[in-house]
Amino acid sequence: MSHPESVSPLETVVVPRSSDLGDLQVRRALPSAQRRMVGPFVFLDEMGPVTFGAGQGLDVRPHPHIGLSTVTYLYEGGIVHRDGAGHVQTILPGEVNWMTAGRGIVHSERSSPESRQAPQQLFGLQFWVGLTREHEETEPGFWHHGRDAQPVVEGEGVSAQIVAGSLFGKTSPVKTLSPLFLGDVRMRAGARLELPAEHEERAAYLTQGSVAVDGQRFEAGRLLVFKAGCPITIRAESEARFALLGGEPLDGPRFIWWNFVSSRKERIEQAKHDWQQGRFNQVVPGDETEFIPLPEPRS
Repeated sequence: MSHPESVSPLETVVVPRSSDLGDLQVRRALPSAQRRMVGPFVFLDEMGPVTFGAGQGLDVRPHPHIGLSTVTYLYEGGIVHRDGAGHVQTILPGEVNWMTAGRGIVHSERSSPESRQAPQQLFGLQFWVGLTREHEETEPGFWHHGRDAQPVVEGEGVSAQIVAGSLFGKTSPVKTLSPLFLGDVRMRAGARLELPAEHEERAAYLTQGSVAVDGQRFEAGRLLVFKAGCPITIRAESEARFALLGGEPLDGPRFIWWNFVSSRKERIEQAKHDWQQGRFNQVVPGDETEFIPLPEPRS
């Protein structure tokens, strides 16, 4: 008598593609050929880890965004955010910078002059959260939340910081415009974590250590995308750290070109033209002399 094979709770496993941006290595997990989005998350980059020498640092010159919210979450180092609305904020590990671009905003991300006086480490994640059609053209905004503002859920060998949205019965103070969750999870070797099935789309991006799901072992640098409704148990094979992310899917597909996200191709064309013609609020106070030009079309 044959027995039906058990159904894997994994929908897909994404191996990020790597690229070197000068002194910084970036691994891009979203969007990918296997998966374009997870819930409203349309973009996920792992930055570093990298050690900058004295006098060096991160220099992401002023550039525009539309149709999304950005969130930077650091494990090590620090980044100074400046934007065209005049916000200046240093983000440190465990803190949250949540910038909603809406109809358009310009910002820069750099290492501070003080941090460049000695060698420095930088390691973290950057996410883009797509906005629903209702909010794509909303007024731009910026919010900073210190580490102490984030709820923490503790279990046996597990600690989960709730970065945004609701997870494990706790809700972050970060203002979001659609149902989602983002958590920073640390596990000791041998610990187990049950992931609730309350959200339709769920994934884990492993940054340190190794974990097992459904008997399969995964090392750092993998995005595990889980099937909707399936119970998920994550077991730490070693000390491990990963981001949990997901939520309700967006209301339709999204077009992504450079730093622009929209439900409409013509809106992205307008944003390209506006950046070329200086129609964004181009000037970032305190970072007025440089900007990133619009990329050349690929031949």
